[in-house]
Amino acid sequence: MKKDIHPNYRPVVFQDLSANFSVIIGSTVKTSEKVTWEDGKEYPLYKCDISSASHPFFTGTQRVMDTEGRVDRFMKKYAKKK
Repeated sequence: MKKDIHPNYRPVVFQDLSANFSVIIGSTVKTSEKVTWEDGKEYPLYKCDISSASHPFFTGTQRVMDTEGRVDRFMKKYAKKK
């Protein structure tokens, strides 16, 4: 394996600013801030706007705009005329 061509893979804290939610996962994202995690160690911090804690799909607040099914619309649009 060649040296100095791979990004730095390390644990990073991702903080959702809208939901006050944080998770620590391995990442190669470049950050300039650091935060002390619950275990007392200091990790790089990446602030994001949306995560599974605030996304409408995962929170169950997503609205379904299409009340009629896609197949039904297709059949109605391209049905043979008598």
